[in-house]
Amino acid sequence: MQQLWDQISSEAESAGLNCSHQSLRPQTVPDFLQTNMKSSRFLLALLPLLLPVLSAGSDCGPCDPAQCAPLPAEGCATGSIPDPCGCCSVCAAAEGEQCGGRRAAARRCGSGLECVRSKDDKKNKMGICLCKSGYEVCGTDGNSYKSGCALKSASLKAERDGKEPINVQNKGRCATAPIIVTPPGEVYLSCEAVGVPTPVLTWKKVLGGRRRMELLPGDRDNLAIQTRGGPEKHEVTGWVLISPLTKEEEGSYECHASNAKGEASAVGAIHLVESIDDIIIKKVTKDDEL
Repeated sequence: MQQLWDQISSEAESAGLNCSHQSLRPQTVPDFLQTNMKSSRFLLALLPLLLPVLSAGSDCGPCDPAQCAPLPAEGCATGSIPDPCGCCSVCAAAEGEQCGGRRAAARRCGSGLECVRSKDDKKNKMGICLCKSGYEVCGTDGNSYKSGCALKSASLKAERDGKEPINVQNKGRCATAPIIVTPPGEVYLSCEAVGVPTPVLTWKKVLGGRRRMELLPGDRDNLAIQTRGGPEKHEVTGWVLISPLTKEEEGSYECHASNAKGEASAVGAIHLVESIDDIIIKKVTKDDEL
């Protein structure tokens, strides 16, 4: 404390001030001391901000670009960014890849991605890169992409191949012509019956004008029978599924329902034609509507 006072006295004398303890003590603190005190407070305020930078830099040695690992020959899927030390160029983490970490080992996500960490494990500093825009987009190349990040990756690859970059044309999938996902080739017959107690359904194929019946499914490998309860109480629903449909399956099929109180049946028919022009369209008249 005495040394600090002596330094103040010396500075005051050089400035032409009275250096006696009696005359100096009642006066205000000199301007140069106030300036030093303000500078000290400013540095103390900056210290919390400087600590992360200093700690990151503690893992970074002298920068020698010649020692940097080369980028992949095929390029980076999400572009390149400076490493945490600011010395070398590295590939940014792509969608679905790990990100985060500390100091020189930290890995950052590419443009349009964000590092999402687990909410359950807060101690884990690592996360996964996820796209900020999770909706589908249509590219100027006419293709649909699951996200803007996927489009950006495709655009970077196109540029590396010497092609035009791909931009977002609109949100959502691109407009396309209709595509047949499941072509026709199977037929099913359905039947519902209700009774108390709930009836049992069986299917038969009519042979020779209802004179003979073939219990289904028999040994047919392209025909399946399915039955389930409902949709209402004491009701049962059954189906005959035929796939693939051949000429042999043409004919009439009987749905038969029975319980302890009786039985009932109904018949449905399958008629095969060679072309759509062979389909007979019945004209509905006013009498039919009534």
